[in-house]
Amino acid sequence: MIQSINCKGELITFDKPKVMGIINITPDSFYEGSRHREMNDILKQVDRMMEQGADLIDIGGYSSRPGADDIPLQEELDRVIPVICNVANKFPRVRISVDTFRSDVAGQALENGAAMINDISAGLLDDAMMDVVSRYQVPYVMMHMKGTPQTMRSLNQYNDLITEIIHYFSERIQRANELGINDLIIDPGFGFAKNIDQNFELLKRLSHLEHLELPLLIGVSRKSMVHKTLGIKPEEALNGTTALNMLALDRGASILRVHDVKEAVECCKLYDRIN
Repeated sequence: MIQSINCKGELITFDKPKVMGIINITPDSFYEGSRHREMNDILKQVDRMMEQGADLIDIGGYSSRPGADDIPLQEELDRVIPVICNVANKFPRVRISVDTFRSDVAGQALENGAAMINDISAGLLDDAMMDVVSRYQVPYVMMHMKGTPQTMRSLNQYNDLITEIIHYFSERIQRANELGINDLIIDPGFGFAKNIDQNFELLKRLSHLEHLELPLLIGVSRKSMVHKTLGIKPEEALNGTTALNMLALDRGASILRVHDVKEAVECCKLYDRIN
């Protein structure tokens, strides 16, 4: 079965994997190379990602790395909305995803050019989020996490990691379906309430999530499971990221969420030749 989503009136099929480029409007994301604050720099980076073959651009203004500071709603709005407006105006054909767990940010982003919501909490940190998704009928990425970015590091106890992730998604999918949300994508949340060993267990057993019959988004780009395992810095973790991305594709990934679009697109092209 070939999965698909409707994005801005366009049917996106996953007969071939897609690439989502990351734009962080934050001063403290874990990978310094992904931080963008100046508008001209942001627009140049989006242009570069689109030229390199990005299918989606994910824009976020709230750092969700473990232990990151919580920021007020207005600060997140002030970071994200002007960027989305400018990107949508300069690149009208770009498919913008907004990376937020707050319904107010999601709603304003959709009003100003975003076409997808990427929610690390699957609606659990803001009861109104799924109502916004339902009202605008946009694709919705639901990620697996326990707690918040501030508390998740201590919440990595599981009897069976994959079974609990599947149960989590089954409940969130049911809730979304009850609200008439049609276009769902699941993200198992590498690094979110999971230690390094659990991240590798998740990658090893990733194909089990195919039973949920939804597109699967994978975000391992330059994360600690790569750079801490190899004893290097995030800035040196591109090669390891590409290796894990290829394994993720082989285990059913539909979308790679990455800092480095060119290399991910090349990975997808090579994978497609043997698939």
